[in-house]
Amino acid sequence: MSGWVRRPAVAGSFYPSDPDVLRTTVTAHLDAAATAPARGVDSGSPKALIAPHAGYRYSGPIAATAYRSILAGRGTVARVLLAGPSHFVPLDGVAVSSADAFATPLGPVTVDEAARDRARAVPGVVVDDTAHADEHSLEVQLPFLVEVLGAVTVLPLLVGRGGPEVLADVLDALWGGDETRIVVSTDLSHYHDDATAKAIDRETAALIVARCARVDPERACGARAVTGLLESARRHDLTVRLLDLRTSADTAGDPSRVVGYGAFALA
Repeated sequence: MSGWVRRPAVAGSFYPSDPDVLRTTVTAHLDAAATAPARGVDSGSPKALIAPHAGYRYSGPIAATAYRSILAGRGTVARVLLAGPSHFVPLDGVAVSSADAFATPLGPVTVDEAARDRARAVPGVVVDDTAHADEHSLEVQLPFLVEVLGAVTVLPLLVGRGGPEVLADVLDALWGGDETRIVVSTDLSHYHDDATAKAIDRETAALIVARCARVDPERACGARAVTGLLESARRHDLTVRLLDLRTSADTAGDPSRVVGYGAFALA
């Protein structure tokens, strides 16, 4: 590959660009998540997570709920397969980046070259640096990963049209054992009033927990990545557990026009 580092696109807007402030912000969200009421039964350190990707003031508390569930993996987890939507560049299949690392205010996160090579052998996987350049859905996960798991490598994967089956095949090829975790990035409903959004998101969450074969892209911007993960969950008989379900009205937003966020663990 080309030996370059992908620069942050949303540091200073979606999350703090100052490393000390960023670390304090992430830690505060994780600490607050520790005191929140837990849903369901503790599943230990899950194999996979679904987490949101908005600005931290809106979705950070819900993302922290997801990431707290893999704290036990610190020191064991070495690689994270990180998948989400491409908001700005149309894609077919799944796109990897040629970058050697993704820069963050907390330092560079190394891209797993061996995993990328294995992923590229899966039909439907392409290299598309343009899609990755301005995409926030994966970038905003990195500070949480660094704080929770330490020095891990990542394989960033953007999922486009026809991508769910391709993503499921990539996840199968790289499934590994305790050293590998999966994080899929999605927000839920967009720009309804709070009551309407909560009703829609409860329906979507129920479909995800049931490992539904298809999630509606109108109700989850990362639906293709989520659908691919749920296909893998069926193949590997993982159980999906809802950890948190809120909207931007619950965190920092206007209740007349909200975005929904969910956190899920798969084990």
